[in-house]
Amino acid sequence: MEVKINREIRDYTESMFFGLSLRQFIFSVFACGVAVGIYFGLKDVFGTETVSWMCVAGAAPFAVMGFVKYNSMTAEQFFMAWLFMAV
Repeated sequence: MEVKINREIRDYTESMFFGLSLRQFIFSVFACGVAVGIYFGLKDVFGTETVSWMCVAGAAPFAVMGFVKYNSMTAEQFFMAWLFMAV
């Protein structure tokens, strides 16, 4: 039997729903909501293929925000640090 132990206690995340952390689950639900909203809002204006690509493009940033960590910063912390350095 093998037990996985994180080397760093700060890297521990508890799985809440479907093996995702609460943060990942919330951003995943939000990304799905954005994709559904884009689809039903634009399906009469554009063709099905165009709307499907718009759904992917619209939902991707929200999905990424839940999963990406860079230098132990979440996506919004990284964006704020980048913004402060750029200004």
